[in-house]
Amino acid sequence: MTALSAKRIAALTIACALQVLSPAASARHARHDSQDASAGTTGAGFTYYVLSLSWSPSYCAGARRRAGDLQCGGGRPYDFVVHGLWPQFDRGWPEDCPSDGRPGPGRDEVDRMLDLMPSPDLVRHEWKKHGTCSGLTVAGYFEAIRHARESIRIPARFARPLAYQTVSPAELKSEFLKANPTLPADAIAVTCKGRDLQELRVCFDTGLKPRACGANEARQCRSPGVVLPPVR
Repeated sequence: MTALSAKRIAALTIACALQVLSPAASARHARHDSQDASAGTTGAGFTYYVLSLSWSPSYCAGARRRAGDLQCGGGRPYDFVVHGLWPQFDRGWPEDCPSDGRPGPGRDEVDRMLDLMPSPDLVRHEWKKHGTCSGLTVAGYFEAIRHARESIRIPARFARPLAYQTVSPAELKSEFLKANPTLPADAIAVTCKGRDLQELRVCFDTGLKPRACGANEARQCRSPGVVLPPVR
């Protein structure tokens, strides 16, 4: 056998081996890519998330005005705003977890969230208190907030209303379920302070799919009717 023939046989042998191995190798890469794609918004170390949507006019009615207050003193009329995305256990919740050397959100990251969370201090606070317990990076946590919020449609009657409204907690939940038919009925909780609406809370699993709320949301608003002040 000539040296050239031996080289050809060796090359063919290697090529055949690669063809046999390539499907398995491709599958490994596909699984790795799939994991990377979900790693940005899939939390870990807790049971579920609560997306807290605060009724801004109620907050501003009782808030002490401060210079430069974007939420209550600015020119934008806020209705439901994101208070936070909170990791939860079945009972209780983690908060103020060690940052493990991870830096907090920078100015650009804070600014990008101001369309949903109308206060830079709130953005930073939510990362420190709740985001550090999500198992996500700063970017991943804020991406999860945006994904959760954009998955919820606000009913038209609650979009920048100009007059006071009074509704029952059950009616408020019903309106949101009609606007969001993929939400389970037990994925929503309403909180109030006296007769003033405070928040609507929506529960998601760690992969940000709607799920039933846990024991933490069992104590819901008991008022027969809640008042929604108009936007300012």
